[in-house]
Amino acid sequence: MHIAEGIMSAPVLIGGAALTAAGLARGLRAIDADNLPRVGLMSAALLVASLIHVPIGPSSAHLILNGLAGLLLGWAVFPALLVALLLEAILFQFGGLTTLGVNTAIMACPAIACHLLFGRLIWRRDWTGKAAAFAAGALAVALAGVLLATSLYLSGQGFEKAAILVLAIHGPMMVIEGLICTLCVSFLRTVKPAMLPGAKQQLETERAA
Repeated sequence: MHIAEGIMSAPVLIGGAALTAAGLARGLRAIDADNLPRVGLMSAALLVASLIHVPIGPSSAHLILNGLAGLLLGWAVFPALLVALLLEAILFQFGGLTTLGVNTAIMACPAIACHLLFGRLIWRRDWTGKAAAFAAGALAVALAGVLLATSLYLSGQGFEKAAILVLAIHGPMMVIEGLICTLCVSFLRTVKPAMLPGAKQQLETERAA
């Protein structure tokens, strides 16, 4: 899900850069010594997940993992995604430097939304927790697809059909990402619950009960 160089209009590029700058400022404040290794690990996972691409007109589709990243990192997902996308642009020519801001915003804004919506629900050990994890993975992809399609549409230049194709192709990816997010969250909740959002408060509550 990378927008290539020379496609986006100037207002879209500026708007995406502004959103990313604001999110980056908030995300950097959220990083401390305790979660820095988690941010680095998730950034590396985002980079690896992006290496298998399916071309879609002026863009491409691949594993995104932004829903999982949003759950685990919160606002720190902005710097994690920015680093991953920067390395992809430099090392593999995926996306580009001028589109770095809008590409980051397209992936990170849905990640933050899913963190706020589902971050507390994934601790539930019944079907609600699994459903929340699946929804986070699937919804993050859906929202990213909508933002990408909107960016293409607003840029004009005959990209309306490409925008519709982007939305269509991400349907199956929603299911795949939802399943991956569910499996990862279930595994972490059992093996490494400290990596999940609100871990300290949740563990204290469970000990008190």
